[in-house]
Amino acid sequence: MRSLLIIFLLCCLAQAKAGERVQKGKASYYAKRITGALTASGERLHHDSMTCAHRTYPFGTRLKVKNLLNGKTVVVRVNDRGPYRKGRIIDLSWGAAKKIGMLEKGIVMVTVEKADRIVVPFKPDDNYEEEPLPALGFDEDEIVGGDMVSPVWMDIKEAQQRAPGPYSGWDDDVEEADEEEEDEDEKESVGE
Repeated sequence: MRSLLIIFLLCCLAQAKAGERVQKGKASYYAKRITGALTASGERLHHDSMTCAHRTYPFGTRLKVKNLLNGKTVVVRVNDRGPYRKGRIIDLSWGAAKKIGMLEKGIVMVTVEKADRIVVPFKPDDNYEEEPLPALGFDEDEIVGGDMVSPVWMDIKEAQQRAPGPYSGWDDDVEEADEEEEDEDEKESVGE
């Protein structure tokens, strides 16, 4: 039992190490007519997708594949298992095979390495010029010294004072009513 555990751990370690290094071997590709077939990950295969089949890398891992005949590279995502033919290390989708120029040969020597750490730098066009920010439609002087921008509550207060409405001037009416009551109270107290 103990020896089986040790063998299992060694196999896992070997797979992990194999995933970290650059692999060199033969690559083949899926035919266009396979489009729509289910892959081992459960996705449907499409001939234009940049996907591949690999025996050991987990699904979703991005791999950089380089054609050793012409130096062209492509980054593909693992979504299937295989290839199961002796000597082959990866099966590419038809679109990925086209991108690295292997459609005529069918099987080519490639290098495969993990590509999750690849950073695509920004390369501006030759005609690239930084565009100015759009104009805002008003001057700064209007904001700082003028009355263009004011809190909403001030606008509401001004509107209430200008336009008569059910609540406009209600505090003035209350004050007048209080004054009248006070006057009546004074008259009553003087008249007693």
